Amino acid sequence: MRATSVPQTVFTVVVFVALAGYAFVGGSFGLDLITKIMIYAIFALSLELIAGGVGLVSFGHAAYFGIGAYAAVLLTPKDGAASLVLLLPAAVCAAALYALAVGALSLRTRGVYFIMVTLAFAQMAYYVAHDTPLGGGTDGIYLTQKPAIGEALNLNQPVMIYGFTLVVLAAVFLFLALLNRSRFGHALAGIRVNEQRMRAMSYSTFGYKLAAFTLSGAIAGFAGFLFAVKDGFVNPELMSWHLSGAVLVMVILGGLGHLRGALIGAFAFVLLQEFFKSEAIFGALAKHWHLGLGLAIIVSVTLLPNGLVGLPAEIKRHLAGTPRDNT
Repeated sequence: MRATSVPQTVFTVVVFVALAGYAFVGGSFGLDLITKIMIYAIFALSLELIAGGVGLVSFGHAAYFGIGAYAAVLLTPKDGAASLVLLLPAAVCAAALYALAVGALSLRTRGVYFIMVTLAFAQMAYYVAHDTPLGGGTDGIYLTQKPAIGEALNLNQPVMIYGFTLVVLAAVFLFLALLNRSRFGHALAGIRVNEQRMRAMSYSTFGYKLAAFTLSGAIAGFAGFLFAVKDGFVNPELMSWHLSGAVLVMVILGGLGHLRGALIGAFAFVLLQEFFKSEAIFGALAKHWHLGLGLAIIVSVTLLPNGLVGLPAEIKRHLAGTPRDNT
């Protein structure tokens, strides 16, 4: 391990230890809020895999999040126990299969056309949920019962869903960190830097990108499943372009190209949102919270072009009086 990576590793470990400790001291509101943030962090990590790892900016990533959520609700039996062992893989596979189909077509395009195609497929999924009885229309549908594994793991309890989400977040983060260091991760990095050269070296660049895109959709579906279980309710907005844009902002705000950036970005985005929504602080202006959030994001991106993950480096640069390298 490089010496420069030690502080980053320590920071990540401290964050996860703090999150684990919060389960014992947090109230019901705090546990629900942090669980929501951790779910969004998993969602952001799924987008970071393709946006930061391969350079593929998807503007329809909410489709896989929503499919995972809807699968959790639609596949839950009306009578009898809801098995987590059966429901979770089914929801993840549903999102992965849709991502595979979308990727097989969208990855044949580039640049803005890729963005448009991913958005189009997401809108198709949105309208299926919005305009057909399958998704309950604008009213959405409720989860009849929370999945469980016997009595040992019942996600009906806030502490249990919090703990389970934390374990999933840690596992996804570790998995992606190891993936980035693997031959597969190095190939993705090579494709991001120079895809033509990778093809000349006999790498199946389309296959690598499709595999990453499908895996990204599966992780997003996992996050959507957790969201449905936490709230016990899903609606078409989980597939909307608004949510696709929000998760992209999380990744950029935290620092594109850094796994820690996805974590930091999710926490920063949701906490800023809650801050500007607070009537206790802003009074009647709280209903215009979008303006405050937008200004905060603009200021952050302007002052920290490498995202919040680059804040320590920016502080050191200012203290040293070194000009910013804009190359």
